[in-house]
Amino acid sequence: MKFSESLKKNHQFQFVYKNGRSYANKYLIMYVKENGFSKNRVGISVSKKVGNSVVRHRVTRLVRESYRLHESIFNSGLDIVIIARKSAASAGYEEVESALLHLGKLHQIIKVYFYFDERV
Repeated sequence: MKFSESLKKNHQFQFVYKNGRSYANKYLIMYVKENGFSKNRVGISVSKKVGNSVVRHRVTRLVRESYRLHESIFNSGLDIVIIARKSAASAGYEEVESALLHLGKLHQIIKVYFYFDERV
């Protein structure tokens, strides 16, 4: 991820959970908090409720790839935590991508000139 780093530590996730705003849809929950840096920091969480390790890693890869491909349209200076819901286990790439962009619009963290794009 060119413009982003990963959230890795538990206290980083907890800070975003406690102080960030959250929106959810059918497949994902997204927490967002400004971080004061020039880069975004992204954390992806997939619970054991979603499925076994193969399923969890697949969902993680789908979310990470969706974010990576659309990374340039997200505003910078944010901590973003994305939590996969159980229904994400049966979702394909298009559904996860659509869910991620939908949550980005709800949080108003997608650059304005991409709102009118057909795919977004």
